[in-house]
Amino acid sequence: MADGVGRWGRRAVLRRAGLVVGGGVLGAGATVETTWIADRKLPLAGGPASATLGSDRQEVGAGELSVVWGVRTEQRLVALTFDDGPRPQWTPMALDTLDQYAVPATFFLVGERVRQHGGILRDRLGRHEVGNHSWAHHDLARKDATEVYDDLRRSHEAITEAVGVAPRLLRPPYGHLGGAVLHAAVRLNYRLVLWSVQMLEGRFPDDPAGHARRIVADVQPGAILLAHDVGPANRLIALRGLPDMITGLRDRGFTFVTVSELLSRASLPRAGG
Repeated sequence: MADGVGRWGRRAVLRRAGLVVGGGVLGAGATVETTWIADRKLPLAGGPASATLGSDRQEVGAGELSVVWGVRTEQRLVALTFDDGPRPQWTPMALDTLDQYAVPATFFLVGERVRQHGGILRDRLGRHEVGNHSWAHHDLARKDATEVYDDLRRSHEAITEAVGVAPRLLRPPYGHLGGAVLHAAVRLNYRLVLWSVQMLEGRFPDDPAGHARRIVADVQPGAILLAHDVGPANRLIALRGLPDMITGLRDRGFTFVTVSELLSRASLPRAGG
């Protein structure tokens, strides 16, 4: 009797094990199937992932879009850029330092903030240029093509009205690219500009000079350098260290240019690479 119970116990265990294994296989298959079905339901045409808009004729401006992180050049050129402004707390501080050292920069502006604080830019952008950084600094890579276009167009118009010059450069918030961002950018005839060196304020608390030395060491010819004129207090490290960074890079033989000038002075790639 005990043997019988043992035999039945073993059979039950094996049977249950088979069900578990089978269930695991079925579960995996069901997961793949569910994912496939979910993917099929994504709004691919015109959604965040799609760089096309349905099957109708595409409104794509010049029909070509470049994405730039930096440029190839043997000249010691660097483009200093500022994101997220303008705001009264920090933007004037950045502009004052740039004026003091006669440094041109490219400001990627947030349209909503331009509407609120555009006056602080008046008569202060003579050596600088502006780019579009979205209307309200939301992640455009999560929006569909119509939403992204409307967002960028709204910001484009606000910037043009405030500074008197239409932006020709786009930097999406967080550097996030989606198909819808690409589609909207080409419709607006933008060049998409990211960066190759970023300020590292959080690594140098209360040490503007140390932070400046790190950035000076990291910059290479053709770099696009990302800074901010808006944000949490630790970002002030970079703004307070701007004089040291500027003089340090000039001591290394670098010349500051706007992004557009940097792009215009890029070296042509050599044959075979």
